[in-house]
Amino acid sequence: MGGPVSMIIWADLHTHTTCSDGSMTPTELIRHAKKLGLHGLSITDHDTIDSYSEAIEIAKKEGVHLGTGIELSCEFNGHSLHILGYDFDPFNDRILQLCQRHHRRREDRNLAMLEKLHQHQMPISYEELLAKARGNTIGRPHIAEIMMEKGYVKTIRDAFNLHIGEYGNCYVQGEPFSVQEAIDILHGAHGKAFIAHPQLLPKQLPLDDLLQHPFDGMECFYSRLTKRSWIAIAEQKKWLMSGGSDFHGSVKPEVVLGCNGVDRDTFYRIFEHPVA
Repeated sequence: MGGPVSMIIWADLHTHTTCSDGSMTPTELIRHAKKLGLHGLSITDHDTIDSYSEAIEIAKKEGVHLGTGIELSCEFNGHSLHILGYDFDPFNDRILQLCQRHHRRREDRNLAMLEKLHQHQMPISYEELLAKARGNTIGRPHIAEIMMEKGYVKTIRDAFNLHIGEYGNCYVQGEPFSVQEAIDILHGAHGKAFIAHPQLLPKQLPLDDLLQHPFDGMECFYSRLTKRSWIAIAEQKKWLMSGGSDFHGSVKPEVVLGCNGVDRDTFYRIFEHPVA
């Protein structure tokens, strides 16, 4: 495992905004990308495309090439799995309905996690959570920030590792969505489905079974991790290869926008219909 394969990073295809669990608004993110010299971007907020109502016009204004993206939470054989959707129609009814279902799932999950935290003597009210989110989609980073402010944990990383991360004592998954359903909806919206950060897949996950699904690509170049075996798999499957930083802003300050990504030709192979 090493650094990214040598290439010119023209576009970062894995970024998050305040519409999910990032710290920058869509406008701030696009302007930050331009300031760093990036030419292209995809915003892949968790289970929502709300950013695009703001992002499309600002990207056009700033001259940043923008392709639609989303990071969908799924379950596969009892394991949590993320799928990156790209190049879909952002006005497709099935995409919008899926995002609405995920929004309800997140609300139910947040309430269930607050209940678990209360049971573990770490009470947080829903009103506190709403105030912290300031009208944006509520995510676990908001819970983690409040936990730190209240002195329940020393760092946001501790909040996730000990309590609200996937293996924490207060974690709640919420209603599961299948991999095949996510792929079908993306394809139905004229989009493409990619396996997100395969470098982070649990060893227990049955990889051969997962690879039988009709994916269009794989995120072979992820953050500061690149493993050439994933490139070999993508080449064997004749899949597209995406790349991105998984930028969250101050939520993950160690991750720099543009630390990984794709070149111009790859951007346009993935995004046949960019929105800006």
